[in-house]
Amino acid sequence: MFLSVFDLFKVGVGPSSSHTMGPMVAGARFLDTLRAAPFTTRGLRASLHGSLAFTGKGHATDRATILGLAGFTPDRMDRDAADAALADNIRTRTLTPEGLGPLRFDPDADLIFDFDRVLPGHANGMILMATDAQGDVIARETFYSVGGGFVMTEAELAAKGDDSRTDAAPTVPYPFTSAAEMLAMARASGLSIAAMKRANERTRRSDAEIDAGLRRIWQVMRDCMDRGLETGGILPGGLNVRRRAPSIHASLMSERGLNMQAPHVANDWMSAYAMAVNEENAAGGQVVTAPTNGAAGVVPAVIRYWLDHVPGASEAMLGDFLLTAAAVGGLVKHNASISGAECGCQAEVGSASAMAAAGMAAVLGGTVEQVENAAEIALEHHLGMTCDPVRGLVQVPCIERNGLGAIKAVSAASLALRGDGQHIVPLDAAIETMRQTGRDMSEKYKETSLGGLAVNVPNC
Repeated sequence: MFLSVFDLFKVGVGPSSSHTMGPMVAGARFLDTLRAAPFTTRGLRASLHGSLAFTGKGHATDRATILGLAGFTPDRMDRDAADAALADNIRTRTLTPEGLGPLRFDPDADLIFDFDRVLPGHANGMILMATDAQGDVIARETFYSVGGGFVMTEAELAAKGDDSRTDAAPTVPYPFTSAAEMLAMARASGLSIAAMKRANERTRRSDAEIDAGLRRIWQVMRDCMDRGLETGGILPGGLNVRRRAPSIHASLMSERGLNMQAPHVANDWMSAYAMAVNEENAAGGQVVTAPTNGAAGVVPAVIRYWLDHVPGASEAMLGDFLLTAAAVGGLVKHNASISGAECGCQAEVGSASAMAAAGMAAVLGGTVEQVENAAEIALEHHLGMTCDPVRGLVQVPCIERNGLGAIKAVSAASLALRGDGQHIVPLDAAIETMRQTGRDMSEKYKETSLGGLAVNVPNC
């Protein structure tokens, strides 16, 4: 199994990797199909199903679908150009993707939120259609946004066969598909998890390309965090959630150096860092999936805490952190899910916390056994966590939840490093438990906003 670090850590836009980035990617892919088709397309339609329908408005799925069908992609989206395209669509009821000319698309009639039909492949399903001059459908494709910005067509999902958890992959030197295999290969080779992951990455890129890519990932993460620490105001969406990261950060900065500061203030630093990222995400800003947008604050918050607060930390080891985290994230995605619509928030913040804990343990000098233990501790103590966003917005409880996920990650790494790596519950068991728990979890707790806090907190 090989999943690149650059697949898990992708530059994109908020507020959701599955509900915003995924539909945008699907739209752009559908346009590529139409450009290669022998017929002439005159119009477009889209229908959203399952979680994309139930929480699509709060997650900007409607906006993302339109932008994808206009030719925008998350990694290269210009905010001003996107806003202009949306305004033009409202005015003209057309879209003008490159190479296809003006196409009819009335968002009031051609973008359907289908609350009655859940598509069979995944909770996040959408159908994109092309129409002719008479308005008849001449092409259609079903897409599934499977979490973290990953998108699969119906055929691609079916091609995975009975084991829908298996990722197609090229031959790599260390093809571990489980934590047990990862540990065995590390012991046999004498390499760290990061070194094995780098060796696998070399099948796609040179070391220089890998290092440049990792530096860019951290730069985008840090820039996002800095914007969030400096930007106040109210988040969009109607809940009137106030951005809190700037005031918390300012308060912490004013207290720095005081002799009477309590040790637990370290938790406030981590929370401020994580909340800054997720407040930016909630505002539709540029973020890095880690492994999703809803959980985008955990990994960068732990990295920032390590770099700015832990003696001896150095950006020279940043690559080891990200590569180790990606190895763990790949195992979770391969053997369970990183999608809140599939397994609840345990799959998002839980996975992110496990990734961050592994990375932290690695850069603090942990053995491969201690790194695996750190990931397991973090994931185990997120098991059963539901995804119940109030009003379908990635704000409550998502923003604070990232702060707590970062705190758990550092605690898990610290606890693992106090031991020798031997423990009762292996990471593989925690991942499988998360998968089974997600399978058994009621749909109302899986990013539909039909249960939990979403129905017990006033939405206005």
